[in-house]
Amino acid sequence: MLDFKYFECIAALLRLPGDSCVPPSGQDSILEPLCFPEQPTDSSDAPSLQRPSSELLVCLFCSESVPLLQKDVLLKHLLLEHKMVIADVKLIADLPKYMLYWKGRFLEQPVTDFCSVIKTNSTGPVEKQEDYFLLCDILPEDRILREKLQQKRLEEVLEQQQQERDDTSFHRLCMFCSEEFTGNRSSLLNHMAREHSFSIGLPDNIVYCSEFLDTLQSKLDNLQCLYCEKTFRDKTTLKDHMRKKAHRRINANNREYDRFYVINYLELGKTWEEVQSEDDRELVDDEDDDWSDWQAHPVSAVCLFCDHQSETMDQIYTHMKEAHGFDLHKLRTELNLRFYQQVKLVNFIRRQIHQSRCYGCQEKFDSRDNVLRHIMAEGHVMKLPDMSTWDQPQYYFPTYENDALLCTLSDSDEDGNDETNHGEDVPVIAEDISNLRALKQTSVLNQLLKNRGSCS
Repeated sequence: MLDFKYFECIAALLRLPGDSCVPPSGQDSILEPLCFPEQPTDSSDAPSLQRPSSELLVCLFCSESVPLLQKDVLLKHLLLEHKMVIADVKLIADLPKYMLYWKGRFLEQPVTDFCSVIKTNSTGPVEKQEDYFLLCDILPEDRILREKLQQKRLEEVLEQQQQERDDTSFHRLCMFCSEEFTGNRSSLLNHMAREHSFSIGLPDNIVYCSEFLDTLQSKLDNLQCLYCEKTFRDKTTLKDHMRKKAHRRINANNREYDRFYVINYLELGKTWEEVQSEDDRELVDDEDDDWSDWQAHPVSAVCLFCDHQSETMDQIYTHMKEAHGFDLHKLRTELNLRFYQQVKLVNFIRRQIHQSRCYGCQEKFDSRDNVLRHIMAEGHVMKLPDMSTWDQPQYYFPTYENDALLCTLSDSDEDGNDETNHGEDVPVIAEDISNLRALKQTSVLNQLLKNRGSCS
């Protein structure tokens, strides 16, 4: 079984941040992968560590610029106007400096000297083919730049933390009893933990403490519970709620607080919960890792035809077979489908149903409900069009980026041999990448982990 990250890497090539873009008429494409609304939020998202800033982000190729807080607007501009995708933007410690560096490099040398080039619709007519550029840390220069920016940010955070630890000019009132505290910040934090059972962690683990306390005070002033984040009619009701419900704590799932904890700056892309739960001994030698006892969160796979979800793959396959008469295992056997052909088939069906079109006869309807009624009434559930219709490169891209059904498809050794022997089965072939595993093996995250292990 493959994890979501594999498919996210593929989806990132054509992902649009912000609002979806309506394709030109005549084009059957979805530039932004959809997302099942029923799925829970992925807690593995990188913490938001960017401080509020008026600093501008500049386009790599033209004079377009936006404030840092509107970075999605510029990323969308890069994709639509310049066909450029930057991988793992959330893991870039200082995005403005990153953009300025590459803007200068692209003025010196052609973009193709640095970026992987991905050709879309490679089997279609030449006039419909387009080249997209992927800038990622598989390029040594990019990886070194990201590491330097991360290291500089870590040094700045540690310097700020040390200043706060040594500061004796701290002055603030307690949020709960209005008692006044002066001297060191630890006196207030320890007081709130001891007298009011409200702890945000050890003082030495906190950075930007005054800003953190301002954020919490603002929520209380707006009559908002710090834990469940519900709003109440007055302060008395709020205090009673927080006391009776034991809600005198912060919501650990609120990513707004991540930048106030030093541990979030130590490893790119990891939250304090993930770092804290790791055993450092396992980081020394990652070649002999034993994943047999690894426990993942339950996977909720969504049916191809309705909103039914199941937490085990056997259940979702049984549901589709019994409720809708769709047998994916039977199709795989009858058509002798290899792994990537199964991926394309699932994405094809997802996309056709999303566009209210019968995947069997290609008839278009005005709603999803109507096309599903047609599929069942006409017996088109197991009717597939000619393989050339759906065995196309564009269906390597997930229609729904959190489609757990893709992770259940068979990935046998035989399929692996087919992948090796048939170049057309490789999902995306960049001009300078022949093995997609290099994306994981040379990731800046892996390199940082190795460096950390060697220094410990």
